Amino acid sequence: MKLWQKNIESLKEVEQFTVGKDREFDLLLAPFDVLGNIAHAKMLATVGLLTNEEAEALTKELQNIYKNIQHSTFNIQPDVEDVHSQIEFLLTEKLGDTGKKIHSARSRNDQVLVDIKLFLRSEIEKTVNAVQSFFELLITQSEKYKEYLLPGYTHLQLAMPSSFGLWFGAYAESLVDDTITLKAAYDIVNKNPLGSAAGYGSSFPINRTLTTQLLGFADLNYNVVYAQMGRGKAERIVASTLANVADTLSKLSMDACLFLNQNFGFISFPAELTTGSSIMPHKKNPDVFELIRSHCNRIKALPNEIMMMTTNLPSGYHRDLQLLKEHLFPAFETLRTCIDMAGLMLSNIEIVKDILADEKYKYLFSVEEVNKLVLQGMPFRDAYKKIGLDIEANQFSHSTELHHTHEGSIGNLCNDKIAANMKKVVESFQFDVYHKAIEKLLGGEWSMVNG
Repeated sequence: MKLWQKNIESLKEVEQFTVGKDREFDLLLAPFDVLGNIAHAKMLATVGLLTNEEAEALTKELQNIYKNIQHSTFNIQPDVEDVHSQIEFLLTEKLGDTGKKIHSARSRNDQVLVDIKLFLRSEIEKTVNAVQSFFELLITQSEKYKEYLLPGYTHLQLAMPSSFGLWFGAYAESLVDDTITLKAAYDIVNKNPLGSAAGYGSSFPINRTLTTQLLGFADLNYNVVYAQMGRGKAERIVASTLANVADTLSKLSMDACLFLNQNFGFISFPAELTTGSSIMPHKKNPDVFELIRSHCNRIKALPNEIMMMTTNLPSGYHRDLQLLKEHLFPAFETLRTCIDMAGLMLSNIEIVKDILADEKYKYLFSVEEVNKLVLQGMPFRDAYKKIGLDIEANQFSHSTELHHTHEGSIGNLCNDKIAANMKKVVESFQFDVYHKAIEKLLGGEWSMVNG
């Protein structure tokens, strides 16, 4: 069954090619399609396109379908094209002509759009929660290991003293900025496209403000043409924010792989968190971090994939956009799995103490010695030259004591300020606003929606 079918059936090969993998990804949209249908039915009753009794019957049956989705007893039948057709079929099977009325004043275009917006909104929230948990671990580890020094590098050459407090804290603050970009994506996603129909509105006197309120959106996509143009753009913006988080994880993973290497020897992990070699009995391989790095690098390519897939599309709907789901939807789960695995590893990290006591790291303290001379009154360039000549003459002497006090330095990590910034960003999402709207829409079933 197809919503658009009249009397002529498509060639089987055409049908298979155009549907592709859409049905399996449509199952992810099923609960959100139900939400959009409930809001639409309630709105139709207020403008006279449904009676109150019809809207109530549709709402009740949609809530039952929603429960079936949550209990994994919902499926898309083989002869049904997509989730939208399946739900409409179930409504019609149960309610007869009332079920056939649900699609009034709506196109499958804006139906898909609102489903995707609701799905993305939920996935962003789950991702923010995962990022926040990982952030808290990084801050905890930063404080725990703030006295543990390690070499800092530029150009992969020894540079200046660093600390594990700085290292953990750097990635924590990186996640703050990543979360800011997630908030920007959320603001774009959290706008209602329903009522734009096929992209040119409807002659019915629908109330788009009402469906916006019912679904807990912050605002409308007002212009109906732009509501359709926003498909592809919204996915690309969301993908870019996922890529930002992925970039943070990828860089952290590369550091961990280096630090675990025997030539560095800064960290280790319990044997059960590493893998071995089939031939070399001494090996402890950082396979988890290597796979995080690879998964995240692939996610970093996602915005460009979506950009290329939507290049040169004119305004209006095009079937090209269907394929975006195959690329974007799995990325959320992949990224959150990477976050969870990075958390598992860093929760069990073992850090070597007194790394910088090794003679090979003595030149890390050259800047410290330059600064001491400057504090004694010597011009910086003269102090720099003196220490440089001492190094060349193998006469360099140094102290390993550090006294860094400025904001964000080894001795003043400012983790409390970083944590406050993250708290502020997370609170700005105001997820509870849409939680309350959806709970009301479902009659108290929200815990199942977001579970």
